[in-house]
Amino acid sequence: MGGHGLADRGHQDHDTDERVTHIYSPLGASLRPVPYCVAGDMCALAKLGSAETGDTISARENPLLLATWEMPEPLLPVAVEADSRRDEDALARSLGRIAAGDPTLRVERNAETHQPVLWCMGEAHAEVVLDRLREQGVKLHSVDVVTPLRETFAAASSGHGRHVKQSGGHGQYAVCDIDVEPLERGGGFEFVDKTVGGVIPNTFIPSIEKGVRAQMERGVSAGFPVVDLRVTLTGGKAHSVDSSDAAFQAAGALALREAAAAAKVQLLEPVSSVSITVADEHVGTVMSDLSGRRGRLTGTTSSGEGLTEISAEVPDQELLRYAVELRALTAGTGRFRREYLRHDPVPPATARPDPGQETQRAPP
Repeated sequence: MGGHGLADRGHQDHDTDERVTHIYSPLGASLRPVPYCVAGDMCALAKLGSAETGDTISARENPLLLATWEMPEPLLPVAVEADSRRDEDALARSLGRIAAGDPTLRVERNAETHQPVLWCMGEAHAEVVLDRLREQGVKLHSVDVVTPLRETFAAASSGHGRHVKQSGGHGQYAVCDIDVEPLERGGGFEFVDKTVGGVIPNTFIPSIEKGVRAQMERGVSAGFPVVDLRVTLTGGKAHSVDSSDAAFQAAGALALREAAAAAKVQLLEPVSSVSITVADEHVGTVMSDLSGRRGRLTGTTSSGEGLTEISAEVPDQELLRYAVELRALTAGTGRFRREYLRHDPVPPATARPDPGQETQRAPP
């Protein structure tokens, strides 16, 4: 038995043995045993171990693999949350089983927001999936999809990190000074050591960088990761006995937080490149709707067959329900595809995260 072609939706390529004991012919709600099944017949096999929808089952001595079906891309995200800790394991197991039988469903655990997100074909599909999960005994509810924002510094700043504690025995002592400056979008992270005279022993320089990186992951304003930053270590102090790796990590994190408090922190939102195919009579309506979604039109192409492809760049926050809303705008005929493009600054009018958005980010 083999399957391939759906790895992007969590269906890994596999080639495993299956034990087939009986072949059945389905008749209404019942199954009739049959001795064999020929090409063109429909049959049912019970109690298969690892077969998934779309797999080919063939004889081991004469293996055969049919081409995978072209499945439409699911574009409606639905975030779910287990009602209790006990239900989280049951949710994970049930999602695996349902995804194995439904190639049009993509299950994702967002690496930044840590939300389980079900990518569905539409509202009806989402309701069917949620009902099947509940039928399997999973107690869950749907929640708002959290858009994975990021943070960056809008201007240069400086920070002073002082982590000094004395409580008997060895204390903790670490002091560092940093300059922070933003990089271009996609610039990543740079750490530069410009200390002189050995004010901080070389063994603790990586500790400061580690503390800065840890604070960047936690965020400095709204709890989203910090990106596109250069941090320059300019000075500091150490103690011959009380300084340690942990103390300088804490000082590095404190210095970045202080630099953020003295500067403007800019929120960044993901933006996708979107291609929308609609009938010519709906072009004006769709383009007008895109402008209301903060979309930036990048081009239109006519097929000459009554269809037009509209290209635009649209913030992901504006696309959460677009799979449903495009159908409403085009009498069910419009379709689109999307691809992540970059993170752009959030406009001032929408720069504040939704109330409770920070608390919705589950702990890593």
